[in-house]
Amino acid sequence: MFSTNPGHVLIVDDEINTLKASATVLKMNGLKDVVTESDSRRVLEHMNAGGIDVVILDLYMPHVSGMELLPRLRELHPQVPVIIVTAAYEVERAVECIKAGAFDYLVKPVEPERMLISLQKALDCRALTDQVTSLRDHMVEDRLDNPAVFESIVSCSRKMRAIFQYLEVVAKSPQPVLITGESGTGKELVTQAIYRLSGCKGELVTINLAGLDDAMFSDTLFGHKRGAFTGADQLRDGLIVKAANGVILLDEIGDLGESSQIRLLRLIQEREFYPVGSDTTRKSEARIVCASNKDLKELVASGRFRNDLYYRLNVHHVDLPPLRNRKEDVPLLLEHFIRQAAKSLAINPPSYPKELLDLLAVYHFPGNVRELQGIVFDAVARSKSGKLSQEPFRQVMSAGHSQVPVLTSVSCTLGQKPCQGMLEEIWEHFPTLREAENYLIDCALKVAKGNQGTAATMLGLKRQTLNVRLKNRNKLP
Repeated sequence: MFSTNPGHVLIVDDEINTLKASATVLKMNGLKDVVTESDSRRVLEHMNAGGIDVVILDLYMPHVSGMELLPRLRELHPQVPVIIVTAAYEVERAVECIKAGAFDYLVKPVEPERMLISLQKALDCRALTDQVTSLRDHMVEDRLDNPAVFESIVSCSRKMRAIFQYLEVVAKSPQPVLITGESGTGKELVTQAIYRLSGCKGELVTINLAGLDDAMFSDTLFGHKRGAFTGADQLRDGLIVKAANGVILLDEIGDLGESSQIRLLRLIQEREFYPVGSDTTRKSEARIVCASNKDLKELVASGRFRNDLYYRLNVHHVDLPPLRNRKEDVPLLLEHFIRQAAKSLAINPPSYPKELLDLLAVYHFPGNVRELQGIVFDAVARSKSGKLSQEPFRQVMSAGHSQVPVLTSVSCTLGQKPCQGMLEEIWEHFPTLREAENYLIDCALKVAKGNQGTAATMLGLKRQTLNVRLKNRNKLP
């Protein structure tokens, strides 16, 4: 039931047989680090030595009772969940303990399944508490403990640095990680960073779920037994087995069908699965990372994605910002991709004109980092005499000039009063077409710092066309 090395548990009870029975149940279910103590006077000694994640505490014991120990534990070790054990006729007293800070209570004779469920919840709570504490420390100190892990993600952005700090904290958690963001923002690179930070000894395995129906999903992820369906001539393990003790990335999770969502939910909740055609469960300790370029909240609202699965996946959530929202990274990425492209072509990295940065500064980048990489690789391949031409960049931006951001933040719709009022504020009258054109040209030149090529791209014009209009702007329309 428990994952590998889930935590250290201290069981306190004056009845030796109860201690032995409880410890045996926990160890049989994968919890190896169990400490038992029959003398309640030594509990604080154990706690002060450190390393205890959860305490299971009998309420009535000689020397020091659980009722006396609970407030001391909450005061000295507030991060450690305490599960109270009491007799059936003392349930009201147990409820008082819950109000005093106990995490849960168990009634004697304790049912093994009930104890396992309560303990798993307490360990999960402790893990989340530790993560929050660590994240707070990271953010306050503004530090990265493993900067080399993020070298493949080129960025100087504060938004990305905050994400790196968050990943350092949650990477070793057994809970799933959900990565969202537009296409081309770097979800696979973030998954690779999680894998390196996690310390997992198994492989990193990726499955793209786009286009997989329920049958293909089950066969790909869980495998099948011999004879499960026509053509299943031999046993085949699924990719979840290949990812044992490693990390598995389920890409495009928003495309998952209803039946597949139910099977994935079981895998996450129970850490077990059924191969296709089998009635025997198999265990899995693979760390699950899911990625999507869709808004899963919208899919939940429309009934296309289960809300219980969404909440299971959303324990740790990383939302990657689009490149247009971290433009400070563009110069770094430009130089990085130039070096990368030159290396692949076995040439010296070409230089680039400083005006290129002005051109890129006004582009929307609908394809994000992946789009910039593609443009740079094309430009480097077409470069001559060791110099990078702006033409490949202009061609892409001109072809998609509708993606270039507008020059003002005011929304303007023809024929509506807001548009008329905005125009009349600028000119004190409704402008002529030529006046509006000249104003847009002036704005574009200002944003482009006087670079006519950049301004032409912003306006969706060829540079020659802009030159002609600039020469004729003082002539009559």
